[in-house]
Amino acid sequence: MSAEQRAELELMARSRSLPHRQVVQARALLLAADGVATNEVARRFDTSDTSVRAWRRRFVELGVEGVGRIAPGRGRRSWLPAGTVAAVVTDTMRAKPDDGSTHWTTRLMAERHGISKDSVARIWRDHGLKPWKVDTFKVSNDPNFEDKLVDVVGLYLNPPERAVVFSFDEQTQVQALDRTQPSLPMKKGRGETMTHDYKRNGTVDLFAALNVGTGEVLYDTRKRHTAKDVLAFFKLIDLHVPKGLEVHVVLDNLSAHKAPEVRDWLAHPKRARWHLHFTPTSSSWLNLVEGWFHLLTERRLRRGTFNSVAVLVDAIELWAEHYNDNPTQFTWTKTAEEIIAKVRRGRAALTEAKSGDAPLGNGRRAHADHPRRRQLSLKTDHDGQVVDATPERWLLRH
Repeated sequence: MSAEQRAELELMARSRSLPHRQVVQARALLLAADGVATNEVARRFDTSDTSVRAWRRRFVELGVEGVGRIAPGRGRRSWLPAGTVAAVVTDTMRAKPDDGSTHWTTRLMAERHGISKDSVARIWRDHGLKPWKVDTFKVSNDPNFEDKLVDVVGLYLNPPERAVVFSFDEQTQVQALDRTQPSLPMKKGRGETMTHDYKRNGTVDLFAALNVGTGEVLYDTRKRHTAKDVLAFFKLIDLHVPKGLEVHVVLDNLSAHKAPEVRDWLAHPKRARWHLHFTPTSSSWLNLVEGWFHLLTERRLRRGTFNSVAVLVDAIELWAEHYNDNPTQFTWTKTAEEIIAKVRRGRAALTEAKSGDAPLGNGRRAHADHPRRRQLSLKTDHDGQVVDATPERWLLRH
């Protein structure tokens, strides 16, 4: 037994959340590793010598992964009628409740199939189904999606020499919100509180350019985000990049980024070092500066109170200054080929959904054999039916 394996077993042996059999076997294996005889280990854990030898043999073959594992064909048999698991999985993925709800709950599904809500929860857990969750997504319809993606990802993964790469965007309408009552401090058993309602004290637009190589951020706050404001920020970037270095900027397709005054400024021979790389439409996830905006929102803005725009601006600037003292480098890992393959799967899934093969919108149309309308059991209909129990990931995630 290696030191790493012992450390993992000790962690298992102290666990209060792992299955009981896994904790017991981990403790038994630790005793065996300390030289305790097999019959003594069996006596301490009220089991047989044969079981202890089997645990030791499985540990030798599989390592820590084999601790607590139930061998195929062993373990407690399911009491559910044959086909019930397949029926619950099918209904969860392809039908809607009769009451018009948008998704299933354990109780609704349990009532439908005549089983307990805990059984439904166990089936969902075993098959990785979470009907209470919803993810946002959108597949880009940009006709030049792949070309733009390859361009931007290539810039992240293999930046050019003697160049600075920036990821640029605006966070518009950042609100100066003040709560209607003071917050209560955190104490044992209760988190910090804040009122659900608030008072609006104005907004500000935040411009930011993340240096992909260092993680540092150039930022500015402005009242609007017109072409004039974009041009002013581009000039700020230009001032901060040493002469002799190329400037590559990743940005989205906002009309202000392509306004005539911006194009005219970039067209000047003095800006020959500037290169803009536009992300595909509906692809904000491709812009690394979005990660910095998320950090700012979660760590400073969401729970902050600001009684004026000036206070909000001061808070943003102070947080950004501290961030730049020890910046976090955002590293892109996915290749363009991996992303393109995933997008193609998403488009195929959308095509399938539009063709009518998507989950049906109402349980009454999906199941004429609802228990309220017939006396036959679900076992008769689903017995022997082959169902793919692995949920299809239809939609892309950011």
